[in-house]
Amino acid sequence: MSKKVYEIVTNQIIKKLEEGTVPWKKPWNGGVAVNWVTQKPYRGINTMLLSGGEYATFKQIQQAGGKVKKGEKSHLVVFWKMIEVDDEENEQETKTIPLLRYYRVFEVGEQVEGLERKRIEEKFQHDPIEEAEAVKENYINSPTYTHLPGEAWYKPFDDHINVPPKEDFPNIHEYYSTLFHEMIHSTGHSDRLNRKGVVQHNRFGSENYSKEELVAELGASMLCGVTGINNETIDNSASYIQSWLRALKNDKTLIVQASQQAQKACDHILGTE
Repeated sequence: MSKKVYEIVTNQIIKKLEEGTVPWKKPWNGGVAVNWVTQKPYRGINTMLLSGGEYATFKQIQQAGGKVKKGEKSHLVVFWKMIEVDDEENEQETKTIPLLRYYRVFEVGEQVEGLERKRIEEKFQHDPIEEAEAVKENYINSPTYTHLPGEAWYKPFDDHINVPPKEDFPNIHEYYSTLFHEMIHSTGHSDRLNRKGVVQHNRFGSENYSKEELVAELGASMLCGVTGINNETIDNSASYIQSWLRALKNDKTLIVQASQQAQKACDHILGTE
């Protein structure tokens, strides 16, 4: 039965990619990075550089009466500044070119004393989905879990998963999709399936990193399909996958390769290898 579901999900993803997809979104409260002073969301590559939260510069924090906690490291924010330079081809004229600049920020809620986040996030009440909970509970030799707000990740060194709590998700199905994504990553640990994208040190955006993200999101979609919640998450999954395919030069043949690894990861979690 699972094999058929895996195939259906893979075909759905490919169809969505061929049709064009809506922009991917982080489906939990606090998943957006904003400027603490203006409350405006960061844009472009900064959405990848920053986890969800409210950020301010050292100067802004000082002016507001706050203090950066000892030992905290700043985060990078980049922007384009337009400057005028002499036009080498025409000495009488100048031209405007973009110059990439950056500045440093700290997350107010976690890294700063004396200040508080300004946003009050809405909380949502959900009943657990039994089939999805069973997938997590029956994962033999699983990693450890926490439910801290703001971001989702898997850390291979600690063999540990964090996913924001259920009440931070407007849609409970997106909570399980996010949880399954990190669980699929965890199957790549050296004590499990030993995947390159997990056991090797792969910088953000590298080929191995990008391929591992394809595996994780395809696997999450497959587990959603197995537990009957696939249709609620498929658009967001397709959009996420498209963002990594762009990093891999839009090679859609990678979907088939990644789906094979995703199937192995799902089978490992479900105990059906």
